[in-house]
Amino acid sequence: MLCSVLATAVLSAVLLGDGLGLNLLIVAVPAALAAFFAARSAGRRLRPWTATWAVGGLALLVVPALRDAGWPTFLAVVSAFALGSLTLHGSRTWPGVLVGSVGLFDSLVPGVIWGVRGIRARADGSRARWGAALRTAIAALVLLVVFGTLFASADAAFADLLSSLLPDAPVGEAPWRILLFALGLAGALAAAYAAAAPVRWDGITVRPGRPRGRVEWALPLIVLDLLFAAFIALQLVVLLGGYEKVRAETGLDHAEYARQGFWQLLWATLLTLLVIALALRRAPRGGSRDRTLVRAVLGTLCVLTLVVVASALRRMDLYVDEYGLTRLRISVAAMELWLGVVLVLILAAGVFGARFLPRAVAVSAAAGVLAFGLLSPDALVAEQNVRRFETREPAGIDLDYLKDLSADAVPALDRLPEPQRSCALRVIQREVLDSGTPWYATSLGEARAREILEKRPVRGDGRTCYTLGRDGTRGGYEPHGEGDDDGYDPY
Repeated sequence: MLCSVLATAVLSAVLLGDGLGLNLLIVAVPAALAAFFAARSAGRRLRPWTATWAVGGLALLVVPALRDAGWPTFLAVVSAFALGSLTLHGSRTWPGVLVGSVGLFDSLVPGVIWGVRGIRARADGSRARWGAALRTAIAALVLLVVFGTLFASADAAFADLLSSLLPDAPVGEAPWRILLFALGLAGALAAAYAAAAPVRWDGITVRPGRPRGRVEWALPLIVLDLLFAAFIALQLVVLLGGYEKVRAETGLDHAEYARQGFWQLLWATLLTLLVIALALRRAPRGGSRDRTLVRAVLGTLCVLTLVVVASALRRMDLYVDEYGLTRLRISVAAMELWLGVVLVLILAAGVFGARFLPRAVAVSAAAGVLAFGLLSPDALVAEQNVRRFETREPAGIDLDYLKDLSADAVPALDRLPEPQRSCALRVIQREVLDSGTPWYATSLGEARAREILEKRPVRGDGRTCYTLGRDGTRGGYEPHGEGDDDGYDPY
C-alpha cells in the first residue's frame, strides 16, 4: 500500500504538470491499488456495486485521454472523483449517495496522519531493511543516470527517445511539482484510509414527512395530470395539423415556435421531479389502497412528463435544423434526455421497489457523462454545422463560433472549402502546433488534429476572414455600436 501511495505521488509530480490526458488515468491506477491493498488488509470484500463504481470511475478518466475539449473533460473528472468516493464508502441511500460522492474530502487529514503513524511504526522495527532499500534505490538511480547519459550522447535516436519519454521540467517549476507530489500523496493516503475505515454515510437519516389524507394529497396532483394531458393533446393537434397551421395562427416559423417553448419545457421537467419528491414525502401510507393510489397518480404524472420531454427534444431538433448546433444546445438537450432516463427509473422503482433507485440514478448520471465525452460534443457541433453548409442553399456557417472550438472539431472543419476552412482552423492550428505538450498530456483528439494540420496547414494571413460574415459568405458585416441589434441570435 505504501509503495502504491509513493508511486501515485511521484507520478503526480512528474506527469500532471503539463496538462491532462492519459496521465490522469496513469496516476489513478496506483491510487486505486493503494485503496485495494488497504481494503484487503482491513478485511473488506469486493462487492458488485463497489466494482461498478470503481470501473465506472476509471472509465470516465479515459475521456481526457481521448478528447481535447475542456468542458467534457471537466465533467468526466468530477464524475470520476464522485464514483471513486462512492467506491470507498459503499453508499446506497439518497443521503449516502449524495454525501458519499464527496466523502473522500473527509479522509484527507486523517489519511495523512494515519500514513505518518504507519511509516513510523514500520521504520522503528526495520531500520536496516529501510536503509538497504534506500541504498539500492540510490545505486539504481546513479546507474541509470550515468549510462543513460552515455547512451544518449552516443546515439541521437536514443537521445530523442529519452527526451520524448521523460518530462521536461525546468527548475522554475520545482514548487509546482512539489505541490503536485504533496497532493498526490495526500489523495492516495486519503483513498487508502477511506478504503480501510469507510464512513457509513448511510447512517444519515431523513425523517419522512407527515402523511396527508387521500383527497388532500391526490387532488392537486390529479389537477396537474389533467393540465399535462391538455398540453400534450394540444401538441398532438399541432403535429397533426402541421406547422403551417401554427404559422397561420401565431405568426411563428418552425424555429421561433421551437425556441419559444424549449426552456419552459425543460423547467417543467425539473419542477416535476421536485413535485414527485415532495409528493412522496407527504403521500398517504395507510395500506395497499394508498400505495395503489400513489403509484397511479405519480405514475401517470411520470408518463405524461416523458411526453413533455419528447416534445422538448423535438423542439430542440427543429431549432438546430434551422440555426445549427452549439455547445449550449447539445448540453441542454443531453440534460433533458437524462431527465427522461430518471423518470423511467422512477417508474421502474414504482413497480419493482425503490431500493436501488439512488444508485441507479447515480449510475445513469455517470453513464451519461461518459457517453457525452466519448461522443465528442465539439466534433458533433462542427460536423452538424459543416453538413448544413454543404447541403443547404444558400450556404451559411458561423465561423466566429466554430473557430473557438477545440481540436476535436478539426476533422470536420477540415472538409470546408477555402477560405472558410482556413478561417475556421487558424486559431485551433496556433494552439495545437504551438502547445508543445508531451505524449502523456496530449489527447487523441489533439494528436489527430496536429496530424491533419501538419499535412494541410491553413492558408493566407487571416485578412481574408474579415471579409466573411457570420454566415461564412462574402460580403462581411460591419460592427455595430453598443446596444445595436445586428440580428444575430447567440442561442
